[in-house]
Amino acid sequence: MNLPSVFHQGDAVLVTVFLILIAMSIASWYLILVRGAHAWRVRRGNRQTEQAVWAAGDWQQAEQALAGSDTPIAALARQGLSAVRHYHANAHKGLGDLCTLDVFLTRAIRKGLAQQTARLESGLTLLASVGSTAPFVGLFGTVWGIYNALVHIGAQGQVSIGTVSGPIGEALVATATGLAAAIPAVLAYNALTRSNRVIGQELDHFAHDLHAQLLTAPEASHGVR
Repeated sequence: MNLPSVFHQGDAVLVTVFLILIAMSIASWYLILVRGAHAWRVRRGNRQTEQAVWAAGDWQQAEQALAGSDTPIAALARQGLSAVRHYHANAHKGLGDLCTLDVFLTRAIRKGLAQQTARLESGLTLLASVGSTAPFVGLFGTVWGIYNALVHIGAQGQVSIGTVSGPIGEALVATATGLAAAIPAVLAYNALTRSNRVIGQELDHFAHDLHAQLLTAPEASHGVR
């Protein structure tokens, strides 16, 4: 039994089911490859960026080392530096009287963490949706195919192995196709979720170190230079 025969012999509903499952599979595999490669690049880039930041002699050198980097750690460091500058630039315009540098910097870094986490989680909702719905879409196609087969058999008025096996076998292909789309999506979702959790922990540790360093550095008393 092959897929082309299903498209050739199936009705509009069954063909639509298979087109949906194929679209789900293509979309999930695209996300698996793209997000998997992105997670690998992020983890490698974060390690290199963090080493470059802490190896710099001052924040000016650190900022130069961050130039051109699009890693989450680089974005977080730039956001922290920008927050310190913004705070001191507006210290005599009312902003400095509303909260301390500690509170303002904490808010800015927390916002940066949330933004980077949202970027890492992009596409996971689609993988979860495919993993949870594709088997049921395939099951619907199977039920519909079996129903049509039984109607066809009833119209012919005779039942034999040859009459039953062909239509029902084609219908069962829908369940197999649904599982083929769902299983990779579920496995990839779990793997990417774990990878994002590890990256999130690394970002959280860096955020704490960044916060402490910006507050205790001599430049922090009058703005980062």
